[in-house]
Amino acid sequence: MIRAVAQTPAIPDLPQAALPGDNTPPDDESELLGRLKAGEPAAFEFVVREMGGRMLAVARRILVDENEAQDAVQDAFVSAFRAIGKFEGGSQIATWLHRITVNASLMRLRKKRRQDEVSLEGLLPTFHSDGRPSHLPHPWKQAAGPEELSEVRTQIRDAIAKLPDHYRIVLVLRDIEGLDTAQAAELLETTEAAIKIRLHRARQALRELLDSTLRE
Repeated sequence: MIRAVAQTPAIPDLPQAALPGDNTPPDDESELLGRLKAGEPAAFEFVVREMGGRMLAVARRILVDENEAQDAVQDAFVSAFRAIGKFEGGSQIATWLHRITVNASLMRLRKKRRQDEVSLEGLLPTFHSDGRPSHLPHPWKQAAGPEELSEVRTQIRDAIAKLPDHYRIVLVLRDIEGLDTAQAAELLETTEAAIKIRLHRARQALRELLDSTLRE
């Protein structure tokens, strides 16, 4: 799994405190949720500091553009803070924020002006007329240490960024963010069959992009 280097985003405007507040870190999720619902600024700052980096990493993977990712995290925090009163704690706060961040990132992606994208067809494996692949995949080299592992992660991240948005997003949601097919289909407002097709083609294209750089 690829993890972007996260840095904590700027703290958005926080709600006014309903209670005086407590600057000590919360002991558990239930205490944190209670303090968030009470409107304590220190609790909101704790969430931004502890969870903002992970949210930014999610937004980067979906949007690629750093400024857009930062803005998406801001949108997500604002949405979460406004809706905290309705959150019943059925899942962990981090899981709830992850879903909100994915939604905020996808909304920004839809609003972006459509740009010319490289065709996925040029990235897919090719075949001879009799159905045989034009070339067989090679085994990929194993990273020998932390430095090489970091380089491989960068190559994989850069290759994913080259995929057309239509396919890249499905790959990110399914293979990196861990959503299942039904969840991805719901978020992208399409069918599960379409998600499966896009994911298969995205994986094929990613393999082709990486084959020349990662082969033994």
